[in-house]
Amino acid sequence: MTLKLEDKKEIVAEVNKVASGAFSAVVADYRGLTVGQLTKLRTKAREQGVYVRVIRNTLARRAVEGTNFACLQDSLVGPSIIGLSLSENDMGASARLFKEFAKDNQKMVVKALAFDGKFYDAKDIDKIATLPNHKQALSMLLSVIQAPVSKFGRLMTALKEQKEAA
Repeated sequence: MTLKLEDKKEIVAEVNKVASGAFSAVVADYRGLTVGQLTKLRTKAREQGVYVRVIRNTLARRAVEGTNFACLQDSLVGPSIIGLSLSENDMGASARLFKEFAKDNQKMVVKALAFDGKFYDAKDIDKIATLPNHKQALSMLLSVIQAPVSKFGRLMTALKEQKEAA
C-alpha cells in the first residue's frame, strides 16, 4: 500500500512529537513475528506506557531528527519496530518490554537502544531494562536514608545491654 505525501507527513509529525517527549527508545527487527504476536506486544506496551510503532525506516529517520534519538538513525535498516518509553515514572519500560517479549519470541531481535541521547548496542539492553521505576527508586532512597538511623539505634541498644550486663 502506497502512502500519500500528506500521510507520510502526518506519520513523521506524530512520531516526532512522541519521540520529543519520550525518555528511552528501542529499535528491533520484527521479521517472522505473526500478527497475533505483534498485537500482544502492542497490548503490553499500552499497559506499560510504551509507544510502539512499525514505521518505514526513511520516515523513522526523519521523525527522530532533532530529538534525543537521532543517534538511532544508523540502526534503522530492515524491518524495524520502534518502542518509546513515555512515562517519567518508568524510563526503562520500552527496553524491559522488548527484552521480556524477545525471551518468549526468539524471532524478535533488538537492534539498538537510546537513553538520554546516548546510543547503546543491543547487548547493553540490561543497562536500560534494569533502570528502577519511580517506586523502586524511592524505596532505594528511603533505605539509604534509613540505614544510618537504624544502625545508630542498634548501637545504642547494644551499649545499653553491655552496661546492664556489667
